[in-house]
Amino acid sequence: MALVPFDIARIDALLAAVDAGVDITALDSALARLVPQVGRRHCDADDVLEEPFRSHPALDLHLLDASAHCIRVTDSPEQATALLIARKARDARA
Repeated sequence: MALVPFDIARIDALLAAVDAGVDITALDSALARLVPQVGRRHCDADDVLEEPFRSHPALDLHLLDASAHCIRVTDSPEQATALLIARKARDARA
C-alpha cells in the first residue's frame, strides 16, 4: 500500500520530535500505529549508502519497496511498502 502525503507528514512529525536517546521499540510501536499497512526496519545510518528520503537530527528516513523479490530503496512514496529508520551516530550529529 502506498504512502500518501498525510502519512509522510505524520511520520516526519514523529521523527522530528525524537532525540538520540529514543527507545527504538517505542518508536517502532508509534510508527505501527501511524502507518499500520507499512513494514518497518531499523539500522545505523552508516549502513545505508543511499541518500535519505528525509533527514532528521537523530534519524534518517528511507523508503523501501519490498513488492518484488528483492527489497530496494526508493524515493517514491507511491512505491513504498516499508520504512527504514536509520539512527545517526552521536558524533555525526554534533
